[in-house]
Amino acid sequence: MSAPDLRPLTVLIIDDNAPMREIIGAVLKSLGVRKIIEAADGVEALKAVTEREVDIIFTDLMMQPVDGLAFIRWIRTSPASSNPYTPIIMVTGHATRASLDEARMAGVTEFLAKPLTARGVLHRVNEVINNPRDFVRVSGYFGPCRRRRIDHGYEGDERRGIVGAALDPEDMY
Repeated sequence: MSAPDLRPLTVLIIDDNAPMREIIGAVLKSLGVRKIIEAADGVEALKAVTEREVDIIFTDLMMQPVDGLAFIRWIRTSPASSNPYTPIIMVTGHATRASLDEARMAGVTEFLAKPLTARGVLHRVNEVINNPRDFVRVSGYFGPCRRRRIDHGYEGDERRGIVGAALDPEDMY
């Protein structure tokens, strides 16, 4: 399998740490991405996504005044969002089970822990391009399917498609 051509993509990098934006940008450029937009926080990012089309978003978790979770929720649920289906990769140095669960519930597509590696960035980009997740709307959640393992033969009460179905955390990410 050949590597995807990333030249046509527009990627938004949101991080309050300028050197981290530069690192992610340098990795993306080495992978072939030519159109990179940077934002120092969620407010700048909201402006960026309303002004132009973005194909993939990398966002930090902890930022002020608007953090990554609030930004993701806006992208996924606001009527003003231009594309609630945009793949969002959460990048954080606070990679705890709680932060993973919060990001997943906000609608993150992929999760990437710092310190970053070029291989990790490439893997997440490949995942959102080559293995896109179906989007679901259930019990106040809208975003990519949170389950990694799907049992297509499952017939129980929590079968996808039942409104208000609970999701088993063990099947997520």
